[in-house]
Amino acid sequence: MADDKFDSIVVGAGPAGISAAIIMARAGLNVAVLERGEYAGAKNVQGAVLYSKMLADVIPEFWKDCPLERSIVEERVFVLTEKAGLQVGYKSAEYDVEPANCYTIIRTPFDRWYAKKAEDAGVSLLTGVTVSDVIKKEGAIVGVKSSEGDELYADVVIACDGVNSILAQKAGLHREWKPNEVALGVKEVLSLPREKIEDRFCLEGNQGSTTEMLGDITKGMLGYAFMYTNKESIALGLGCALDDFQRTNAKPNDLLEALKRHPLVRRYIQGATTLEYSAHLIPEGGFNVMPPLYTDGMLLAGDAAQMINPTHREGSNLAMAAGKMAAETVIEAKKKGNFSAKTLSLYKKKLDESFVLQDMFDHKDIEDKVRENREILEVYPRLINEAAHEYFLVDGLPKRDHQRRIIRRIRKERGFFQMIKDAMSLRKAIG
Repeated sequence: MADDKFDSIVVGAGPAGISAAIIMARAGLNVAVLERGEYAGAKNVQGAVLYSKMLADVIPEFWKDCPLERSIVEERVFVLTEKAGLQVGYKSAEYDVEPANCYTIIRTPFDRWYAKKAEDAGVSLLTGVTVSDVIKKEGAIVGVKSSEGDELYADVVIACDGVNSILAQKAGLHREWKPNEVALGVKEVLSLPREKIEDRFCLEGNQGSTTEMLGDITKGMLGYAFMYTNKESIALGLGCALDDFQRTNAKPNDLLEALKRHPLVRRYIQGATTLEYSAHLIPEGGFNVMPPLYTDGMLLAGDAAQMINPTHREGSNLAMAAGKMAAETVIEAKKKGNFSAKTLSLYKKKLDESFVLQDMFDHKDIEDKVRENREILEVYPRLINEAAHEYFLVDGLPKRDHQRRIIRRIRKERGFFQMIKDAMSLRKAIG
């Protein structure tokens, strides 16, 4: 590989990297994608929900042959205590269209399909290649070096190599992440017959449902759980901040097993068998710890750049949009014949003007505010459920007595003024 020279090398065959590669290849650029897994998707872990708009921007009418699982027509939130839960959701037939707002996917078949689209566009996909360093010339990045010592050269390198981006560190763009800047997520894919999924979740055909769960399940740690329907399986998992796992010595698998036993969850997965178990680090710091996104001869996108909006369960859509904008920047740089940081700064300008950085900025402080006030994770789920219990309880007492009980509990546990302060703090944190 020593004599090879590309217009661009993309490291990582995830959503960001493949999106960038396809856009550049279509513009006539000579592009290589390097993936450390044996195939695209071998190392990727996600819930996984795929948002249509960002994929359609790269692959119009993707739904015609993309390996999609279910189109999401219902989105729910469970606020859980140990034995109960308040359920809030939205279900709409308006989402039951093609393309839907979002779909569930299984990453391995999806990533292989997406990578094949890149190859069809003319991208050279090289799998089983671990990139260990960047190659510099006169201060600019001009290529990458593999762990086997092979060298590959390009005008621009786009680092999409995941949350622990070796390239970004080697390029001096960021340090190793601190435990409070990443989360550890665990997930099981549970096999269940199609008809049982549709019966238990009240779905028809390829309709799907997503559920995010907060409260007792994370034992006061910053995090949440999820339950997503596939065609013949359920994705069930949870994630919490890594520093919270270190602080509490809690074991992720123990939390996942407890989640599976919860009264509001166990009926959905009853009789299911485990097909897959995975664990993965997830970027958590977001906008506040985002590294520089460009330097001479290099751009960052996706998890490598902390592109995450945990408030809205978004990551892969940010990655796809950023990958597309990175590609557009490289195309412009190629026209100019200039790959300096000044030229590549167009990438940051594009991101600033898009939903990617605007949403990340608006939600940048939410997790810090929750860390400062952990009662939001522990006290409020219990208060909400106790209030609901009283509201629906019929025990021969006047409703005004139930209302007084609710008020007394709130005053004892938190107080109305403190609740207002908590609400204002969170409201300020999300813009």
